[in-house]
Amino acid sequence: MKASRPPKRPSETIDPQRARHLSLETRQILTEDGVAAVLVNDSESPLAWLARRKGRDGRAMISPHQFIAGEKLRADFTRGNLAPRMTANWDAPGGRPRGSGASPAEMTDVMVTSRQRLSQAMEACGPEFSGKLMDVCCFLRGLEDVERERGWPARSAKIVLQLGLDRLARHYGFAAETRGRGAKLRTWLADDVAFES
Repeated sequence: MKASRPPKRPSETIDPQRARHLSLETRQILTEDGVAAVLVNDSESPLAWLARRKGRDGRAMISPHQFIAGEKLRADFTRGNLAPRMTANWDAPGGRPRGSGASPAEMTDVMVTSRQRLSQAMEACGPEFSGKLMDVCCFLRGLEDVERERGWPARSAKIVLQLGLDRLARHYGFAAETRGRGAKLRTWLADDVAFES
């Protein structure tokens, strides 16, 4: 009787030559069946690079709440099956028009809700930031590429991205650490005005 081999670790399934050019990390994620180990390429995401990289002040270039908000946006983009197709679709005889995405018959509840969440997030961020967030968080474009394409000055994309990620984090309900006392509520109403509850 032949002994069964233990299951391969995620890092053993990648060609060693290719693995040398990747920044692979094993992470634990929570699934419906419990905790699972997944292999993540940290060099894939510009947000992960910014979260690891330190600025002149010694702090990370984006804060943890900004990173989590950007990754949540990317997760909805991925689950919504919105990434462009890189190969031909041989399952669709006669084909569909390019860029049509999944037909309504092929869409799952997860895809529909992910697309709705993505749309709500983009609406909350406004037209000023939504394109930049899509480029960096979802399409994984580098900051230099975005600056060059849009004709922006060097290093300006990082500032715009940080502002967009702050707005996205606020939409998702993530906040940076707060310190100090809360400010008193000020209004322009007269002192004798009663608030309705």
